[in-house]
Amino acid sequence: MSLAAVLAVFCLAAAGTELRAQTIDTSAPYVIVIDYDSNTVLLEKDADKPVPPASLSKLMTMEVVFHAIKEKRLTLDDTFHISENAWRKGGATSGGSTMFAQLNSDIKLSDLIQGVIVQSGNDACIAIAEGMAGSEEAFASMLNERARELGLTNSSFANATGLPDPNHYMSMRDLAKLARHMIREYPDLYRYYSQPEFTWNNILQRNRNPLLREAPGADGMKTGYIKDSGYGLVGTTLRDGQRVILAMTGLGSVRERASEARKMIDWAYRSFEQLQLFDADETVGEARVYGGEKRWVRLVGDGAIKILLPRGQRQKMKARIVYRGPLLAPIEEGARVAEMRVTTDVGVTLSVPLYAGEEVSTGKIHQRALDAVLDLITRWW
Repeated sequence: MSLAAVLAVFCLAAAGTELRAQTIDTSAPYVIVIDYDSNTVLLEKDADKPVPPASLSKLMTMEVVFHAIKEKRLTLDDTFHISENAWRKGGATSGGSTMFAQLNSDIKLSDLIQGVIVQSGNDACIAIAEGMAGSEEAFASMLNERARELGLTNSSFANATGLPDPNHYMSMRDLAKLARHMIREYPDLYRYYSQPEFTWNNILQRNRNPLLREAPGADGMKTGYIKDSGYGLVGTTLRDGQRVILAMTGLGSVRERASEARKMIDWAYRSFEQLQLFDADETVGEARVYGGEKRWVRLVGDGAIKILLPRGQRQKMKARIVYRGPLLAPIEEGARVAEMRVTTDVGVTLSVPLYAGEEVSTGKIHQRALDAVLDLITRWW
């Protein structure tokens, strides 16, 4: 597949880029919709404003748990104790979301994870926090440290549950970024988010995510509600190989949350189309190298290069490879060295990073001397 034949008429969507299509109105005051593969923003509304996330912040609690499991610091068979604090603050007597864990019981982590994800159990969250960090306050410090590592710039955590606290907030952009990270990094553990129900202590509770019941292709993630934030949802669907992620809050009712979520998800698939131009490690183009054993280095994307564009717009876009060159050897394989820059007839500019698809070592003395002469002539000309 040649660059001239393909890229001249297609758009490559870059991380964080916003594409314009037919707009849609939503009653959600805080919302963002993104395409998973390209991280393209399809719709946003006050997406960077820090707001109380309620139980949506339990995604961060689970990220810390999943990360520890991936690093083999925890296993699904590890047990955690239900302290009096966890029972009183998050159990049946608390009046909030609960797993109905029994006081002084010891529960396997695999069950606590389901208690958090399916039942939104505050008792399960607190038990995990105390077991991992000694206290919920210390666990909040772990959440904040991990959030900084993940680049969640508009988030702060004061507890493991999302219960009201002035120092506990997240933005919808951070929530969408976190959801995308978890889907990508923890595919084996992510499956819990599609679980429709969970029974503990002889009490069956159903997953509160309305998309699991009402939206084709839905497979996660989390709902939330407190009085200060209204009704919120982080949801994702996968249809015909394309995944869309939605994060929103501030809705007035369970019914409005469900209807707005379905409306925006359906709009995203209706208004945009995704195409794959290049497979993983397929050559996109070449860049000139100075002083190397090779004069050209092939360029590749970060995995398969997929494009997202408003439906009916593909013929109006042009693309070119841009880099500051010639590139100076040595060049490590995987180094980011160029970008694909795309423009449209309405002035939209997009870009996607390109990487060296091979290593280029420093050339021999005569190669470097020849390149120096050619560079001098080029600069003079």
